[in-house]
Amino acid sequence: MARLERLADKLDSRFSLFGIRFGYDSIIGLLPGIGDVAAAAPGAWIVFEGHRMGARPSVVARMAANSGIDIVVGSIPVLGDVFDVGFKANRRNIALLRRELEKDAAAVARRAERRRTQHG
Repeated sequence: MARLERLADKLDSRFSLFGIRFGYDSIIGLLPGIGDVAAAAPGAWIVFEGHRMGARPSVVARMAANSGIDIVVGSIPVLGDVFDVGFKANRRNIALLRRELEKDAAAVARRAERRRTQHG
């Protein structure tokens, strides 16, 4: 999870200019034609890792939707670049994944506690 968080920070929040945080996703997205597609690959990897880590399909779908919105709107010249700076799809996806994994961990702990009290 820490590795994914570092990647999302690099993609969405690595730099600051006049108090506005942006990352490599926004910079690469400035390249006409290929920028947004190239920036989509690391975001897709974050979604795939969320799936691999056991996130529910609904959470993975929301993560994929965030990445899709980032690609589609980000491909609009100028407006998409401004949107990219504010939307931060990768950080959104990390937040979704973190909440999902924390819920899962809490559910496992509750089940273990119930078993302990039933058998003790």
